[in-house]
Amino acid sequence: MAALPSMNPDEIDTVTRIAQSADEGPVFMLNLNKYRDEAGFPDGTLYRDYMSVLGRLLLEVGGRILWRTAVLGHVVGTQAVDEAIGIWYPSHQSFLNLMRAPSSGENMRLRSLAVEQADLHRCRPY
Repeated sequence: MAALPSMNPDEIDTVTRIAQSADEGPVFMLNLNKYRDEAGFPDGTLYRDYMSVLGRLLLEVGGRILWRTAVLGHVVGTQAVDEAIGIWYPSHQSFLNLMRAPSSGENMRLRSLAVEQADLHRCRPY
């Protein structure tokens, strides 16, 4: 399994336990992304390529982007974010499968070029 920068091993363990339990079911991930200047968010080629491969990767594991929106600023707090993306997965296992799916390597390559900082929050199914 590929490792993500700033990955929280305790949370991955929790997701793995859920995937192997009777509580297995859909999960919603809130993705908060800050892009590198080189990505050209929201219209740059690198950003569009990353989104294209992410869409293909999600299809491979049965997930889908429910919505995405540019973040215009932060009223409270200090986290600078360019985009919020809401992604639904049919199961916790499908989320774990991201790292082994056919498009995973290309997704990770583009992600490393385009994304400066990403925070993923596991949420109740949407």
